[in-house]
Amino acid sequence: MIDAEKFYEALSQGETEEVKRLAQAALAAGDTAAEVLKVGLLPSMERVGVKFKNGEIYIPEVLIAARAMQGGMSILKPILAKSESVLAARIVIGTVKGDLHDIGKNLVAMMLEGGGFEVVDLGVDVAGDKFVEAVRQHRAQVLGMSTLLTTTMGEMKRTVEALREAGLRDKVKVVVGGAPVTERFAGEIGADGYAADAATAVDVVKSLLAT
Repeated sequence: MIDAEKFYEALSQGETEEVKRLAQAALAAGDTAAEVLKVGLLPSMERVGVKFKNGEIYIPEVLIAARAMQGGMSILKPILAKSESVLAARIVIGTVKGDLHDIGKNLVAMMLEGGGFEVVDLGVDVAGDKFVEAVRQHRAQVLGMSTLLTTTMGEMKRTVEALREAGLRDKVKVVVGGAPVTERFAGEIGADGYAADAATAVDVVKSLLAT
């Protein structure tokens, strides 16, 4: 029997080794990796995300929880990879060409992993053709692009156009975010969604995949 509260306590406090120990103990007791993920890790990270959205905790607390989540996932991923994947979807994410900022993008990636998604992080200064190639190679259902600079916002539009030219636009949902980005801008460049912050990004992705 997985103790969801113990997982939440350890994860929310950023106790990576304890999260790993709980995951290993659950597996040893006969629980499957999928059960540990769905009962122990995902609901715990979801609770952290809700607290973040409500302003009860801040980015540093989310980061340490996300790292603890990754610790737990390091135990489960090798097992999940051998079985039928229970991860919700594959997401390619990166900061656009000309922008080297990565804190916001990293936080979004962590929150998405915490939400049960498989994340392929391309890093920063990512050109449109690299996004397109990654979407094709990984058969991603979602592409997430971030920028903190108004001067590089045009790269998002160019990437959406490159996806269209490659015949991939109708196969992937595009979500954009970052300080200068707005919902209106997302609509203007033909993106499917806009996320104002990391916690919202998970909800936006889930809603897009449900449609």
